[in-house]
Amino acid sequence: MEELLALKELLHQGNITEALLIVEELEEMSKSDKLNKIFSYGIILLFHLIKQAAENRTTRSWTLSIRNSVKQIQRTNRREKAKGTYMTEDDLVETLQDAYDLALEKAALEAFEGQYETEELGKLVNREAIIKKAMDLIWERQSNSN
Repeated sequence: MEELLALKELLHQGNITEALLIVEELEEMSKSDKLNKIFSYGIILLFHLIKQAAENRTTRSWTLSIRNSVKQIQRTNRREKAKGTYMTEDDLVETLQDAYDLALEKAALEAFEGQYETEELGKLVNREAIIKKAMDLIWERQSNSN
């Protein structure tokens, strides 16, 4: 809110250069928030995909959580006015790779009632296949919604 008030004051003063700096800062803050949301939903998505792969089963709750995470990643990544995305496909893969270890730790607490340590659970699943499945879900649904 402080930034908006400062922006308003700078515009009233006719100080366009300083005002543009604040606009750029606000854009960065907005983009950073969106990227953090995508990362958080990526953890949830991977968490459930890891449990599905490890236990070779699913539940309605996991399926719903996967669908919700995919939808939220797509919504957050979409640039309405620019008709593009905040993250490229490569950026999104990198984000999911970064989120994977946290998702695996979380899955180790729940999969098989928590009987496996993170490293042990990691050996039961294929990291690259799970990330690929996550990407397929995100891009498949995004293509269908356009």
